[in-house]
Amino acid sequence: MSLLLFVHSAAAASASCSSYLKISSIRFPKHPQIHHHSTFLKLSVTNRFNMADNGSHEEFLATAVDAAKKAGEVIRKGFYQTKNVEHKGQVDLVTETDKACEDLVFNHLKQHYPSHKFIGEETTAACGASELTDEPTWIVDPLDGTTNFVHGFPFVCVSIGLTIGKVPTVGVVYNPIMNELFTAVLGKGAFLNGTPIRVSSQNELVKSLLATEVRSLRMSGSCALNLCGIACGRLDLFYEIGYGGPWDVAAGVLIVKEAGGLVYDPFGKDFEITVPKVAASNPFLKDAFVEVLKQTE
Repeated sequence: MSLLLFVHSAAAASASCSSYLKISSIRFPKHPQIHHHSTFLKLSVTNRFNMADNGSHEEFLATAVDAAKKAGEVIRKGFYQTKNVEHKGQVDLVTETDKACEDLVFNHLKQHYPSHKFIGEETTAACGASELTDEPTWIVDPLDGTTNFVHGFPFVCVSIGLTIGKVPTVGVVYNPIMNELFTAVLGKGAFLNGTPIRVSSQNELVKSLLATEVRSLRMSGSCALNLCGIACGRLDLFYEIGYGGPWDVAAGVLIVKEAGGLVYDPFGKDFEITVPKVAASNPFLKDAFVEVLKQTE
Protein backbone atom coordinates (compact mmCIF):
# COMPACT_ATOMS: atom_id res chain seq x y z
CA MET A 1 0.00 0.00 0.00
CA SER A 2 1.29 3.46 -0.81
CA LEU A 3 0.39 6.06 1.83
CA LEU A 4 1.12 9.74 1.39
CA LEU A 5 2.18 11.68 4.46
CA PHE A 6 3.15 15.35 4.75
CA VAL A 7 5.89 16.31 7.18
CA HIS A 8 7.27 19.77 7.89
CA SER A 9 10.97 18.96 7.92
CA ALA A 10 13.56 16.29 7.30
CA ALA A 11 13.95 15.87 11.05
CA ALA A 12 10.25 15.33 11.47
CA ALA A 13 10.37 12.87 8.62
CA SER A 14 13.07 10.87 10.32
CA ALA A 15 11.31 10.88 13.67
CA SER A 16 7.87 10.07 12.31
CA CYS A 17 8.75 7.48 9.74
CA SER A 18 11.61 5.43 11.12
CA SER A 19 9.38 2.37 11.52
CA TYR A 20 8.50 2.13 7.84
CA LEU A 21 10.34 -0.06 5.38
CA LYS A 22 11.03 2.48 2.70
CA ILE A 23 10.88 6.24 2.44
CA SER A 24 11.29 8.18 -0.77
CA SER A 25 10.45 11.74 -1.80
CA ILE A 26 7.87 12.13 -4.52
CA ARG A 27 5.96 14.83 -6.33
CA PHE A 28 2.18 14.63 -6.07
CA PRO A 29 -0.25 15.94 -8.72
CA LYS A 30 -2.39 18.92 -7.83
CA HIS A 31 -5.83 18.02 -6.51
CA PRO A 32 -8.34 20.07 -4.46
CA GLN A 33 -8.40 17.32 -1.81
CA ILE A 34 -4.65 17.71 -1.15
CA HIS A 35 -3.12 20.47 0.95
CA HIS A 36 -0.13 21.53 -1.14
CA HIS A 37 2.97 21.78 1.01
CA SER A 38 6.66 21.64 0.30
CA THR A 39 7.44 18.03 1.14
CA PHE A 40 5.61 14.77 0.66
CA LEU A 41 6.87 11.34 1.54
CA LYS A 42 5.97 8.06 -0.06
CA LEU A 43 5.71 5.30 2.46
CA SER A 44 5.73 1.78 1.07
CA VAL A 45 3.92 -0.57 3.44
CA THR A 46 1.75 -3.63 3.19
CA ASN A 47 -1.55 -4.30 4.96
CA ARG A 48 -3.98 -7.15 5.12
CA PHE A 49 -6.26 -5.66 2.46
CA ASN A 50 -3.59 -5.61 -0.26
CA MET A 51 -4.64 -2.06 -1.07
CA ALA A 52 -1.59 -1.57 -3.30
CA ASP A 53 -3.44 -3.48 -5.99
CA ASN A 54 -6.46 -1.23 -5.66
CA GLY A 55 -5.06 2.29 -5.59
CA SER A 56 -4.68 5.20 -3.18
CA HIS A 57 -7.40 7.05 -1.34
CA GLU A 58 -7.13 9.84 -3.89
CA GLU A 59 -7.70 7.36 -6.70
CA PHE A 60 -10.71 5.98 -4.84
CA LEU A 61 -12.07 9.52 -4.61
CA ALA A 62 -11.57 10.22 -8.31
CA THR A 63 -13.31 6.98 -9.24
CA ALA A 64 -16.22 7.74 -6.90
CA VAL A 65 -16.60 11.25 -8.31
CA ASP A 66 -16.71 9.85 -11.84
CA ALA A 67 -19.40 7.36 -10.80
CA ALA A 68 -21.41 10.07 -9.01
CA LYS A 69 -21.33 12.38 -12.01
CA LYS A 70 -22.45 9.61 -14.35
CA ALA A 71 -25.33 8.78 -12.03
CA GLY A 72 -26.03 12.49 -11.71
CA GLU A 73 -26.63 12.73 -15.45
CA VAL A 74 -29.25 9.99 -15.18
CA ILE A 75 -30.89 11.75 -12.22
CA ARG A 76 -30.87 15.12 -13.98
CA LYS A 77 -32.48 13.66 -17.08
CA GLY A 78 -35.13 11.77 -15.12
CA PHE A 79 -35.90 14.72 -12.86
CA TYR A 80 -37.78 16.52 -15.62
CA GLN A 81 -39.57 13.46 -16.99
CA THR A 82 -42.64 11.47 -15.93
CA LYS A 83 -41.62 8.92 -13.28
CA ASN A 84 -42.64 5.28 -12.95
CA VAL A 85 -43.02 4.90 -9.20
CA GLU A 86 -43.24 1.81 -7.00
CA HIS A 87 -43.78 1.64 -3.25
CA LYS A 88 -41.12 0.07 -1.04
CA GLY A 89 -43.09 -0.38 2.16
CA GLN A 90 -45.85 1.99 3.22
CA VAL A 91 -43.91 5.23 2.78
CA ASP A 92 -40.71 4.77 0.80
CA LEU A 93 -40.74 5.09 -2.96
CA VAL A 94 -38.47 3.64 -5.61
CA THR A 95 -38.20 4.60 -9.27
CA GLU A 96 -36.51 3.25 -12.36
CA THR A 97 -33.91 5.98 -11.84
CA ASP A 98 -32.94 4.57 -8.40
CA LYS A 99 -32.33 1.16 -9.91
CA ALA A 100 -30.53 2.44 -13.00
CA CYS A 101 -28.23 4.66 -10.93
CA GLU A 102 -27.27 1.88 -8.52
CA ASP A 103 -26.42 -0.44 -11.41
CA LEU A 104 -24.39 2.30 -13.07
CA VAL A 105 -22.44 3.18 -9.93
CA PHE A 106 -21.72 -0.41 -8.95
CA ASN A 107 -20.67 -1.39 -12.46
CA HIS A 108 -18.29 1.58 -12.62
CA LEU A 109 -16.75 0.79 -9.23
CA LYS A 110 -16.50 -2.95 -9.89
CA GLN A 111 -14.57 -2.30 -13.10
CA HIS A 112 -11.90 -0.56 -11.05
CA TYR A 113 -12.07 -2.54 -7.80
CA PRO A 114 -13.49 -6.01 -8.44
CA SER A 115 -12.20 -7.37 -5.11
CA HIS A 116 -14.03 -4.76 -3.01
CA LYS A 117 -17.37 -5.33 -1.27
CA PHE A 118 -20.55 -3.45 -2.17
CA ILE A 119 -23.67 -2.45 -0.23
CA GLY A 120 -26.49 -0.54 -1.94
CA GLU A 121 -29.95 0.55 -0.92
CA GLU A 122 -31.78 -1.07 -3.82
CA THR A 123 -29.71 -4.26 -3.72
CA THR A 124 -30.42 -4.57 -0.01
CA ALA A 125 -34.14 -4.04 -0.59
CA ALA A 126 -34.17 -6.80 -3.21
CA CYS A 127 -31.73 -9.31 -1.72
CA GLY A 128 -31.57 -8.61 2.01
CA ALA A 129 -29.02 -6.90 4.22
CA SER A 130 -25.28 -7.39 3.71
CA GLU A 131 -22.94 -7.47 6.68
CA LEU A 132 -20.42 -4.65 6.88
CA THR A 133 -16.95 -6.15 7.32
CA ASP A 134 -13.44 -4.75 7.69
CA GLU A 135 -12.78 -5.17 3.98
CA PRO A 136 -12.95 -2.15 1.65
CA THR A 137 -16.68 -1.66 1.11
CA TRP A 138 -18.51 0.79 -1.14
CA ILE A 139 -21.82 1.88 0.41
CA VAL A 140 -24.13 3.58 -2.08
CA ASP A 141 -27.43 5.39 -2.02
CA PRO A 142 -28.06 5.87 -5.74
CA LEU A 143 -30.79 8.47 -5.23
CA ASP A 144 -31.16 9.89 -1.74
CA GLY A 145 -34.38 11.87 -1.64
CA THR A 146 -36.51 9.71 -3.95
CA THR A 147 -39.75 11.29 -2.72
CA ASN A 148 -38.29 14.71 -3.48
CA PHE A 149 -37.28 13.43 -6.92
CA VAL A 150 -40.80 12.17 -7.63
CA HIS A 151 -42.31 15.52 -6.62
CA GLY A 152 -39.78 17.66 -8.48
CA PHE A 153 -38.21 19.06 -5.32
CA PRO A 154 -34.50 19.54 -6.14
CA PHE A 155 -33.07 18.24 -2.86
CA VAL A 156 -31.77 14.96 -4.25
CA CYS A 157 -28.34 13.39 -4.52
CA VAL A 158 -26.24 10.33 -5.14
CA SER A 159 -24.20 9.30 -2.10
CA ILE A 160 -21.08 7.12 -2.37
CA GLY A 161 -19.01 6.17 0.66
CA LEU A 162 -16.04 3.86 1.04
CA THR A 163 -15.31 2.22 4.38
CA ILE A 164 -12.02 0.46 5.19
CA GLY A 165 -11.94 -1.40 8.47
CA LYS A 166 -15.54 -0.13 8.92
CA VAL A 167 -14.18 3.42 9.02
CA PRO A 168 -15.57 5.94 6.47
CA THR A 169 -12.54 6.80 4.34
CA VAL A 170 -13.88 8.39 1.14
CA GLY A 171 -17.15 10.28 0.77
CA VAL A 172 -18.90 11.79 -2.26
CA VAL A 173 -22.34 13.41 -2.23
CA TYR A 174 -23.51 14.95 -5.50
CA ASN A 175 -26.68 16.95 -6.12
CA PRO A 176 -26.88 17.17 -9.92
CA ILE A 177 -29.90 19.48 -9.93
CA MET A 178 -28.13 22.17 -7.91
CA ASN A 179 -24.69 21.15 -9.25
CA GLU A 180 -23.14 20.74 -5.80
CA LEU A 181 -20.41 18.15 -5.29
CA PHE A 182 -19.35 17.47 -1.69
CA THR A 183 -16.18 15.39 -1.24
CA ALA A 184 -13.91 14.21 1.55
CA VAL A 185 -10.98 11.87 2.10
CA LEU A 186 -10.05 10.82 5.62
CA GLY A 187 -7.53 13.30 6.99
CA LYS A 188 -7.68 15.61 3.96
CA GLY A 189 -10.57 17.97 4.76
CA ALA A 190 -13.98 18.46 3.16
CA PHE A 191 -14.83 20.34 -0.02
CA LEU A 192 -17.78 21.74 -1.95
CA ASN A 193 -17.06 21.99 -5.68
CA GLY A 194 -13.34 21.99 -4.84
CA THR A 195 -13.54 24.76 -2.20
CA PRO A 196 -12.77 23.87 1.45
CA ILE A 197 -15.77 23.95 3.79
CA ARG A 198 -16.15 24.17 7.58
CA VAL A 199 -18.98 23.72 10.03
CA SER A 200 -20.63 26.75 11.61
CA SER A 201 -19.34 28.51 14.72
CA GLN A 202 -22.78 28.91 16.34
CA ASN A 203 -22.47 28.17 20.07
CA GLU A 204 -25.99 28.88 21.33
CA LEU A 205 -28.57 26.14 20.95
CA VAL A 206 -31.47 28.57 20.93
CA LYS A 207 -30.01 30.42 17.93
CA SER A 208 -29.02 27.35 15.93
CA LEU A 209 -30.68 26.16 12.74
CA LEU A 210 -31.86 22.59 13.28
CA ALA A 211 -32.89 20.05 10.66
CA THR A 212 -34.50 16.69 11.31
CA GLU A 213 -36.54 14.08 9.49
CA VAL A 214 -39.82 12.37 10.34
CA ARG A 215 -41.03 9.57 8.14
CA SER A 216 -43.36 10.89 5.39
CA LEU A 217 -43.11 14.45 6.74
CA ARG A 218 -40.76 16.37 4.48
CA MET A 219 -38.17 18.47 6.22
CA SER A 220 -35.58 18.26 3.50
CA GLY A 221 -35.92 14.64 2.48
CA SER A 222 -32.23 13.74 2.20
CA CYS A 223 -30.13 12.58 5.13
CA ALA A 224 -26.95 12.82 3.05
CA LEU A 225 -27.59 16.42 2.05
CA ASN A 226 -28.54 17.39 5.60
CA LEU A 227 -25.15 16.10 6.75
CA CYS A 228 -23.50 18.12 3.99
CA GLY A 229 -25.50 21.13 5.19
CA ILE A 230 -23.80 20.74 8.57
CA ALA A 231 -20.41 20.38 6.90
CA CYS A 232 -20.65 23.63 4.97
CA GLY A 233 -22.23 25.64 7.80
CA ARG A 234 -25.73 26.04 6.34
CA LEU A 235 -27.13 24.05 9.25
CA ASP A 236 -25.97 24.03 12.84
CA LEU A 237 -27.63 20.82 14.01
CA PHE A 238 -29.12 17.75 12.36
CA TYR A 239 -30.49 14.54 13.76
CA GLU A 240 -32.50 11.63 12.46
CA ILE A 241 -33.71 8.43 14.07
CA GLY A 242 -34.79 5.56 11.86
CA TYR A 243 -33.22 6.37 8.50
CA GLY A 244 -32.99 3.66 5.86
CA GLY A 245 -29.50 2.26 6.32
CA PRO A 246 -25.75 2.93 6.18
CA TRP A 247 -26.02 4.16 2.57
CA ASP A 248 -27.77 7.28 3.92
CA VAL A 249 -24.78 8.30 6.04
CA ALA A 250 -21.60 6.55 4.83
CA ALA A 251 -20.41 9.52 2.77
CA GLY A 252 -21.98 12.35 4.76
CA VAL A 253 -20.52 11.48 8.16
CA LEU A 254 -17.00 11.63 6.77
CA ILE A 255 -17.70 14.97 5.08
CA VAL A 256 -18.97 16.39 8.39
CA LYS A 257 -15.95 15.17 10.34
CA GLU A 258 -13.48 16.43 7.76
CA ALA A 259 -15.20 19.85 7.93
CA GLY A 260 -14.53 20.01 11.66
CA GLY A 261 -17.91 18.74 12.85
CA LEU A 262 -19.01 15.99 15.20
CA VAL A 263 -21.14 12.94 14.39
CA TYR A 264 -22.73 11.05 17.28
CA ASP A 265 -25.73 9.14 18.52
CA PRO A 266 -28.53 11.66 19.28
CA PHE A 267 -28.59 10.49 22.90
CA GLY A 268 -24.86 10.95 23.41
CA LYS A 269 -23.43 7.54 22.63
CA ASP A 270 -20.78 6.93 19.98
CA PHE A 271 -22.09 6.86 16.42
CA GLU A 272 -22.31 3.43 14.79
CA ILE A 273 -22.74 3.32 11.03
CA THR A 274 -24.99 0.26 11.17
CA VAL A 275 -27.37 1.71 13.79
CA PRO A 276 -30.01 4.02 12.20
CA LYS A 277 -29.56 6.96 14.58
CA VAL A 278 -27.40 9.96 13.79
CA ALA A 279 -26.78 13.49 15.00
CA ALA A 280 -24.30 15.99 13.60
CA SER A 281 -23.29 19.48 14.65
CA ASN A 282 -20.37 21.78 15.21
CA PRO A 283 -18.38 20.99 18.37
CA PHE A 284 -20.04 23.74 20.44
CA LEU A 285 -23.61 22.43 20.36
CA LYS A 286 -23.33 18.71 21.03
CA ASP A 287 -23.57 18.64 24.84
CA ALA A 288 -26.47 21.10 25.06
CA PHE A 289 -28.38 19.31 22.30
CA VAL A 290 -27.91 15.84 23.81
CA GLU A 291 -29.04 17.11 27.21
CA VAL A 292 -32.24 18.62 25.76
CA LEU A 293 -33.01 15.50 23.72
CA LYS A 294 -32.51 13.24 26.75
CA GLN A 295 -35.13 15.27 28.61
CA THR A 296 -37.70 14.31 25.94
CA GLU A 297 -37.20 10.56 26.46
